Amino acid sequence: MTEANQASSGEPENKEKYKRQFNAFYSSFAGTYDLLIKGIPIWKNWIIKAIPFIRGPRVLEVSFGTGYLLTQYSDLFETYAVDYNAAMAAMARKKLSARGVAVQMQIGDVERLPYCDEAFDTVVNTMALSSYPDGARALAEMFRVLRKGGRIVIIDFGYPKNGNPIGAKIIKYLEKFERGFGLVIRDMEGLFETFDLKATDEEIGGFGSVHLYVAEKS
Repeated sequence: MTEANQASSGEPENKEKYKRQFNAFYSSFAGTYDLLIKGIPIWKNWIIKAIPFIRGPRVLEVSFGTGYLLTQYSDLFETYAVDYNAAMAAMARKKLSARGVAVQMQIGDVERLPYCDEAFDTVVNTMALSSYPDGARALAEMFRVLRKGGRIVIIDFGYPKNGNPIGAKIIKYLEKFERGFGLVIRDMEGLFETFDLKATDEEIGGFGSVHLYVAEKS
């Protein structure tokens, strides 16, 4: 484990409770979340950095939220999308329908993705992995549905690699603030090694607290 990841959070003890609480939180927060995405340019600027790394023709976005990122790229590929939260999915469907964009969208669990093996060229996941109850199982499913030579593009929070004190405080605050059912900061390098994924790690904002990972399946 790298020095930057030595403070990774432990996994939730009660994973089902964690999942239920987080889903309930997002159901109640969906409308506000969408307004925040629209009103905070920095958040949009972070997640759109995934787009240059997306390769088709078949793309899956896991945990798409209210669908902002989908509206930015989905018309360029044969795009599929899955999210656990029905309230957010409904907002995303409405948004995509208004733009006339066709996305094959489903409600589903990241730990049991409703797709066959090696179905996609790229799997996209932004600001979501740190909110899953089991990071290894989630990544295992993304790996399973990814074709050989495909890539997983992840944007999420993590400790700064150079120990930037402001970025580190941001992460500690988020861990403490949501410790009951929220952010779990994981050792991404270790997770990628588990699945023999060759990954890059670029800090793209938040004083080093927001990371862009591009992991390829050899």
